[in-house]
Amino acid sequence: METLKEQALALADELVALRRDFHMHPETGLKEYRTAERIEQELDKLGVAHRRVGETGVWATIRGNKSGGGTVALRADIDALPIYEKNTFDYRSQNDGVMHACGHDAHTACLLGAAKLLAQNRDSFGGEVRLAFQPAEEFGNTPPEFFALGFLDGVKRVFGLHCAPDLPSDTVGLKPGPNNAGVDRFTITFHGQSVHVATPHLGVDALYIASQFVVALQALAARRCDPVEPVILGVGTFHAGTTYNALAETAVIEGTTRTVTRETRERLRAQITALATETAKLYGGTAELNWDGIASPLINDAQTAAEAAEVVREGWSEKKVVTDRPISLTGDDFADYILDVPGVYAYLGTGDPARPGTQHNIHSSDFDIDESALPFGAWLYAANTIRWLAR
Repeated sequence: METLKEQALALADELVALRRDFHMHPETGLKEYRTAERIEQELDKLGVAHRRVGETGVWATIRGNKSGGGTVALRADIDALPIYEKNTFDYRSQNDGVMHACGHDAHTACLLGAAKLLAQNRDSFGGEVRLAFQPAEEFGNTPPEFFALGFLDGVKRVFGLHCAPDLPSDTVGLKPGPNNAGVDRFTITFHGQSVHVATPHLGVDALYIASQFVVALQALAARRCDPVEPVILGVGTFHAGTTYNALAETAVIEGTTRTVTRETRERLRAQITALATETAKLYGGTAELNWDGIASPLINDAQTAAEAAEVVREGWSEKKVVTDRPISLTGDDFADYILDVPGVYAYLGTGDPARPGTQHNIHSSDFDIDESALPFGAWLYAANTIRWLAR
């Protein structure tokens, strides 16, 4: 482990250069063509086999030279956001209106660094390591392309990481249990009958139905859910009607749920569907619902999280392990990698109090990271992989 740490630290300049290259050339989901090509170029330098998944995903495979061993999967997301970057440093985005404001540039650099560490240390492990450079995480619900090709077949452990500006760069969050919310998007179209506002009894007001639903929706959280379990029910858009003096024939709302357990997620879906249907029926209309599952609740396997924490304490003792980081009601589709396979999502501290920009929230237009965390991120991927394969 000491040698691996030294090798990771020796990659510092290389990882910074990679991260800045990705940062300067961000691409949004399913358009990461240059990003995928750069990833493949780096893998080719290492002699690491790879294949495309869809148009912009990359699946790489590294096999150890020892006999035995199982299979470990590693994942990094590679897409950027449609955000105009306000930073003025030399490596700011050259693609105006698109920005790596969530740290995916760092995740990609770290996983490429891990690929180099693992390729250099093939004699230290047996088995197989699969690396997913995943596009379109910000869209959600994208891992199935990898899954359909068998990315998780036979896998015994899964590992991923995400930048955490709320944690200092000498820290890593390895919290067992719920870390991020499950995210669903719902679109509901209420259908009514348009008539003149002077004769409302002859029609069905879809706008009124939708309004009643929006108000009643919050009661599901306030009166149908455990008050100590985080739940968010939000409506973000509401469109209805065509003129001021006629009942709206249709009303369309779009919203989201955020839940931290699979059971609550499924129950809320059923309750929201019933509420929309019955509210529409009560006032003479109908409701048409469409659900889009963005991500499952991200729940770290307790044993796997404990194993990863042990690796840090033994191999990079200068780093602090945080096991009680507050849950976030943002979502991440890494959750779908660990639905049925033990895995852990690590939160890589990238905040530096001396550099305020590194403590700005993700998805902000002035987001940045403390790049000194990059070697540790690469090491996290590689060290946990080698330990799991050795076991």
